[in-house]
Amino acid sequence: MFRSHNVAARIFERQICTPAPGTSIHCARRFYENLVPSCTIYDVECPDHSFRKFTDDGRYLISFSRNHQDLIVYRPTWLSFSCKDENCHDLPLKAKRFESFFTQLYCVPLASSSEVICKDFFLYIESNQFGLFATSTAQIHDAPAVGGAIQGVPSIEKITFHLLRLEDGVILDERVFRNDYVNLAHSMGVFLYDDLLAILSLRYQTIHILQIRDSGNLVDVRAIGAFCREDDELFINSNMHVPMNHVGNGLQHNEPFSDISFLSGIKQRLLSFIFRAIWNEETDETLRIQCLKKKFYYHFQDYVDLIIWKVQFLDRHHLLIKFGSVDGGISRNADHLPAFFAVYNMETTEVIAFFSQNSAELYFLFEQFCDHFHATSKHSLYMNFISSHSNNIHAFEQLRFNKNKASSSSQFVKKMLVSLPFSCQSQSPSPYFDQSLFRFDEKLISATDRHRQSTDHPIKFILRRQPYSLKFKIKPGPENGSTDGRTKKISSFLFHPVLPLALSVQQTLFLQPSVVNIHFRK
Repeated sequence: MFRSHNVAARIFERQICTPAPGTSIHCARRFYENLVPSCTIYDVECPDHSFRKFTDDGRYLISFSRNHQDLIVYRPTWLSFSCKDENCHDLPLKAKRFESFFTQLYCVPLASSSEVICKDFFLYIESNQFGLFATSTAQIHDAPAVGGAIQGVPSIEKITFHLLRLEDGVILDERVFRNDYVNLAHSMGVFLYDDLLAILSLRYQTIHILQIRDSGNLVDVRAIGAFCREDDELFINSNMHVPMNHVGNGLQHNEPFSDISFLSGIKQRLLSFIFRAIWNEETDETLRIQCLKKKFYYHFQDYVDLIIWKVQFLDRHHLLIKFGSVDGGISRNADHLPAFFAVYNMETTEVIAFFSQNSAELYFLFEQFCDHFHATSKHSLYMNFISSHSNNIHAFEQLRFNKNKASSSSQFVKKMLVSLPFSCQSQSPSPYFDQSLFRFDEKLISATDRHRQSTDHPIKFILRRQPYSLKFKIKPGPENGSTDGRTKKISSFLFHPVLPLALSVQQTLFLQPSVVNIHFRK
């Protein structure tokens, strides 16, 4: 209705116009085109902490001490100050401090003397305002594979998961894994869905399913790995000795099952699904046998050697599990290694789908229903507006452009499916990453929670709609740029999910103090 897109015109239009059904929140989010973090305080005076992220509801800012022993939690507050001069355009010195924007709530020691906090790990349970943190001892890379452990997977003497009530910093419960290995980097080995928690033990190939109660207790639900049902272990133990007839001498001997090497329960389910899928491909008996020899028996040992790399919830009953070789389970870059995906039903203990890493069928599902793979909590309303190629036309057009530009369709599919399963809570719900509102260089900044190579040039956020103007810039590091161009610098960006407020943190690889900038609407 109005050609002007200033705040006053938007408010007036909101009062007299009714948005189309189901679009009220999207219309309200357009106000962020006017409310942007256009002012920057460079190299702000702040505590020398490792800042992790804002919680998804914006109530807390999570940080850790530099020695990775203490958790420090802040409450974001909005800047307020008074000025005696009539024309006061510059902020007073007192306002240019970290304490003007954030109030420390508490500092809690989490790690013991032998443990350190995993600074990349944090999960937020919004419905109860609980936080899940992890501490661990150092890795042992050449640990012997004993007690059913996988050869080649390192061991950590002690991994502790701490459940805290963020309101007051009280530790509600802890869960300890000993002589195990869980990939804690960017929460890759742990996935949260509503009140269910999946923790993948890479070393023992077990998916531990826990429930987070409202009381703050971590309760075991099931363990998927060697056994799939709760009574599988009891059944096998009760049948450890069975009579076996030996015709040669007419005598009966009790042969213990312990001398026989069994495949794990989840591996049995996987192999049986692959066998049945190949079996049903052909109706002719001769062709069926040939097909089984070619596709199943020839690759049988390869399937047996697969280990679980990563897991995520699709819903409360289904898991998406990624399988691959031992090397890929612990490697930082396993993109070049073969991998497979399986969908597992926890209630029926069945594998219901199996895909290769270049499966066109899985890519189609990923392209059309990408949001379903993120499996966000029903309590987290902010997470429903994260842009993806299945809910945003601009992201979809960019995906199609990259697909058409790719030299090999198979390699493009493989490259896109590498990101599955998604890491939990790995994307920022900030409206400034909404691709229907703003355009920005995703090589320099994006909603994905990752460190990026720093640049001395400001990152521009441009309106998606007319007049396509530059709305604000985010520049990490000192205002005048770095004096040492040879030192490699990385940057991280922490955007508040609601307020026009962001932190940019630039750090070097030599443990020098970080350069923290605060970007806000003045």
